[in-house]
Amino acid sequence: MFSSGLIFAVFVVGSLFVMCVKVLNEYERGVIFRLGRIIGAKGPGLILLIPVIDKMLRVDLRTVTLDVPPQDVITQDNVTIKVNAVLYFRVLDPNRAVVEVENYLLATSKLAQTTLRSVLGQVDLDTLLTSRESINQKLQGILDAQTEPWGVKVSNVEVKQMDLPVEMQRAMAKQAEAERERRAKIIAAEGEFQASQKLAEAAQVMGEQPMTLQLRYLQTIREMATQGNSSTLVVPLPIELLKALGKS
Repeated sequence: MFSSGLIFAVFVVGSLFVMCVKVLNEYERGVIFRLGRIIGAKGPGLILLIPVIDKMLRVDLRTVTLDVPPQDVITQDNVTIKVNAVLYFRVLDPNRAVVEVENYLLATSKLAQTTLRSVLGQVDLDTLLTSRESINQKLQGILDAQTEPWGVKVSNVEVKQMDLPVEMQRAMAKQAEAERERRAKIIAAEGEFQASQKLAEAAQVMGEQPMTLQLRYLQTIREMATQGNSSTLVVPLPIELLKALGKS
């Protein structure tokens, strides 16, 4: 009987010790409730609780990376796309994170989903594709303001991927191809215009200084003589010489 009673006493003492003593890591806080009333957050380190009377809830203070599931969004110009995002947040006030909302992880996730659909529905597709950084900042500001009463700080929001309909992808590809062709034609036209300007300037110089035409003539003969292995050389006659022969 004595040994059984001793074993029972040791069991009771051990159970009470487990209930009374809690150890929290550096990144954890324990929100203590005493008879249903919150008395504050404690930790890290060793925490002593009153058995049966005290109850502790652990809260992780590390940054949480939350994937927002893909959402069907209708943009301002009536294009249906599927968008997903990633959310970075952390708990700043453990007391409010436990008392003000039932499950701050689930609540933040649902809020991110609805906010994503709402914000992206207010812009057109071109803005969504070209101004993603400003959209991320807008999402972060809205979510941070709405989660602040829960003691949660949203530090960053990133739109990850946007899935466009096949028809829209084809239309965008055709638009990009047409834009490339337009730029190519403009570049070619500018090249022709610059070349014509240079030719006009060269013609003007040759008209004012006939000696330059003779130098160009000699350079042309030299280039023709150095090209190919043919023994036949065609020598063009200057226009002045032809005029002189015609007069005679």
